[in-house]
Amino acid sequence: GGYGTRLGKETELKPKPMVEIGGKPIVWHIMKVFEKHGIRDFHLALGYKANIIKDYFLKYNSLNEENWIINLQDTGLNTMTGGRLLRLKESLKNEETFMLTYGDGVSNVDLTKLLQFHKSHGKIATVTAVRPPVRFGELIINDNKVEEFAEKPKAGTGWINGGFFVFNKEIFNYIKDDSIILEREPLEKLSKTG
Repeated sequence: GGYGTRLGKETELKPKPMVEIGGKPIVWHIMKVFEKHGIRDFHLALGYKANIIKDYFLKYNSLNEENWIINLQDTGLNTMTGGRLLRLKESLKNEETFMLTYGDGVSNVDLTKLLQFHKSHGKIATVTAVRPPVRFGELIINDNKVEEFAEKPKAGTGWINGGFFVFNKEIFNYIKDDSIILEREPLEKLSKTG
């Protein structure tokens, strides 16, 4: 639902999840990843340029190209990530556990293993973690001589949010309103309390 400001001109006309890769929007590719793991029931939290996503899926659904159940829910233009999830609470009320991701990250995460891992530890939340590539190539220099050249290697230390989550419905106890950023209060509090 966010504005997608880092994609510049591409998101002036359409929301970030609708930016195309190979003739299909990013969100379609993400949903195909979930479908590969047997997940076909989707709840899309819409915000910025929501009408474009609605139009696409209404047309797409009428073509019956996929066997997906798609719930399109407008969650407000300026709602933060936690607030968007909170606005899906009623739609997810019968789900003990559900998966969540952003609308701009295609991945090869094994969602079946991720879900199994989540169920194995009994916690409220599971987040994927990735090591980001460093921004520039790395040189190892000794006595003014390059001993090793590595073009944009993975970072040696530190993990970042990989963007694929599994939550139990108790996550809603940590989100009070639209102003809550999921990655701040709720996830910070959950990590501090184990």
